[in-house]
Amino acid sequence: MIPVFASREAVMRRAIELARQGAGFVEPNPLVGAVVVDDDLRLVGEGWHERFGGPHAEVNALARAGVQARGATLFVTLEPCCHFGKTPPCVDAVIAAGLRKVVVGMPDPFAQVAGRGIQRLRDAHIELEVGLLETEVRRLAAPFCKLVERNLPYVHAKWSMTLDGRIASRTGASKWISNAASRAQVHQLRGRMDAILVGVGTVIADDPFLTARPPGPRIATRVIFDSRARLAVDSQLVQTIRQAPLLVAVGPQAAIDSIERLRDKGAEVFQCGAEQAEPCGMRPSPSAVLAELGRRQMTNVLVEGGAELLGTFFDRQLVDEVHVFAAPKLLGGAAALSPVSGIGHAAPNELPDLIDPEIELIDGDVYIHGPLRTNA
Repeated sequence: MIPVFASREAVMRRAIELARQGAGFVEPNPLVGAVVVDDDLRLVGEGWHERFGGPHAEVNALARAGVQARGATLFVTLEPCCHFGKTPPCVDAVIAAGLRKVVVGMPDPFAQVAGRGIQRLRDAHIELEVGLLETEVRRLAAPFCKLVERNLPYVHAKWSMTLDGRIASRTGASKWISNAASRAQVHQLRGRMDAILVGVGTVIADDPFLTARPPGPRIATRVIFDSRARLAVDSQLVQTIRQAPLLVAVGPQAAIDSIERLRDKGAEVFQCGAEQAEPCGMRPSPSAVLAELGRRQMTNVLVEGGAELLGTFFDRQLVDEVHVFAAPKLLGGAAALSPVSGIGHAAPNELPDLIDPEIELIDGDVYIHGPLRTNA
């Protein structure tokens, strides 16, 4: 039975849902979904941008619609491109399909498009509507927009904690606060990131791999904030360099022999300026590290800890989205660790910090995630 949508908004929400299937496969390109319907909102064809360098969402949707696209309406989350990149301009395929109308969620901020695709459609006398569910579409496109507009990656922050807000006991024990299903969700999150960022204190305490298991569509570069290049060459991170790249961000005080020791083992060392971070003293500049990752066209990066690094990122308003796993456990103790250190706010905000957070129950754990209001 051919699906019939209840409203135009429902069609665009289906396009957003389709677009999300490209997460981890298409970056640094945007997530884009497209749906073709007839005048009765009956589905004719649909598609999404499935992989970097592959056909875009509009082309995939029109291919599935075939001749039925003539006289139909295309709903697409992002303005069709009008330039030659990895593929020909989508706007040419849209015009050639003989569509009656195109509904666009938002204009494309990429400089080579930026309204030109919309103008091409108008010049072809195709009926056009721009801005349907734009708030939801912009949330979908936020990582892409940040990269093309500011040359910076979209920063996710993640931690797991107990019901009383602890990430480790007074003895430093933290395995396992979250359950197996939550940990699997974390690995899925890692699998669509371009980089995973942690402080060297966390590495020394936990000796993590910081890889996605099983592997996801992307292999994240492990980025370690290590002002004095203390990372041990026998750590799991160094020993697994062939599985995933390792970038060690060091400050000007790092000794040359320590840097060379890491480079000899295959680690890349990025030396940058240091800045004060409470309460841990000097730390490689997070802004400088993010600028370098943006220069490398990294779209999504994940800050996993520890509390001091998370606190620094929050204090400097560098976090775009938060992922928190809360387990129904209690640790207690004044010396138990909380997830976010740093200076913090002087008082609770009047409004929630997260915009329309999604809340899921995962085998008893609560998973809360959403974009931060201050950076929206």
